Amino acid sequence: MNKTNTGNFFEDFSLGQEIRHATPRTITQGDASLYLALFGSRFAVTCAEPFAQGLGYRTTPIDDLLAFHVVFGKTVPDISLNAVANLGYADCRFVLPVYAGDTLTTTSTVIGLKQNSNGKTGTVYVRSTGTNQNAEIVIDYVRWVMVRKGNLDAPAPDVVVPDLPDRVDPASLAVDQVLNGGNFDPVLSGSNHFFSDYSVGEKIDHVDGVTIEEAEHMTATRLYQNTAKVHFNQFSEKDGRFGRRLMYGGHVISLARAISFNGLANAFSIAAINGGRHVAPCFAGDTVFAWSEVLEVADTNNPTIGALRLRTIATKDHPCADFPAELEKGYEEGVVLDLDYWALIPKR
Repeated sequence: MNKTNTGNFFEDFSLGQEIRHATPRTITQGDASLYLALFGSRFAVTCAEPFAQGLGYRTTPIDDLLAFHVVFGKTVPDISLNAVANLGYADCRFVLPVYAGDTLTTTSTVIGLKQNSNGKTGTVYVRSTGTNQNAEIVIDYVRWVMVRKGNLDAPAPDVVVPDLPDRVDPASLAVDQVLNGGNFDPVLSGSNHFFSDYSVGEKIDHVDGVTIEEAEHMTATRLYQNTAKVHFNQFSEKDGRFGRRLMYGGHVISLARAISFNGLANAFSIAAINGGRHVAPCFAGDTVFAWSEVLEVADTNNPTIGALRLRTIATKDHPCADFPAELEKGYEEGVVLDLDYWALIPKR
């Protein structure tokens, strides 16, 4: 009897299928420190306990994206072990903060299926929900992934593509009433720019570039227990499309977020991801840059905290100043990530 898991292929998924993912993960302060070492994020809320407590957190929360990647990583053995590529995200909500000591578990529901015209792959849409040890939802999101077929003769399922919102309604953002943006210290945070200092249409070049090393992106992906072959197995990927291991797209998201500190230092938390696309792959040796555009500004249910809707573009091996001001007609060569999200920022 075969006792190993070869992962699900496209024909193994069915509409409405519910999957409970294995290996709950208790997050520790060591995980947070390793994440900080890998990406160099400088947002004060996740770096300094007194600063976080002054804002209203009970202690330093785990970086939003570390929690996201752990929740995401649980899904990989069942959803994307046989994936060609992770294609995008939508309707992602960060509902509760995660703290060291919390245990995260993930479940997913298949909400859409569409076989590709080549008959060799198909797109699987899933809604995944991460809960803590108290069965409270901490993160909920939709992603879609291109998955290989194991049996090319398997019939194509009925096409179902879910209708997803263009953005998360800012009125629905989860902002704890205990947080007090008035206590935000701009000297310790590293910036004097608050909610009212940002305007729709403003573009911010975050200037700094970070070159990715092989060991870094592989260590990060192991941290999340993401077992996708494309990230680890050079033997299986040598004859693939790129001939080498592909970097986990979430690594670029975390790098772009860390780089965005220079210009958005007071945007202390990600409240939602409206949509995202991995435009092109990244590999070890690439240097990542990022710039952001303010798409919307909005009040939240907490009068001391506002929300910025940001479109962050990450590029590789080309500083962002090299790119044209508009990307509406397509992506220039070198763009690797297009991420649309809501970030919380104190009011003054």
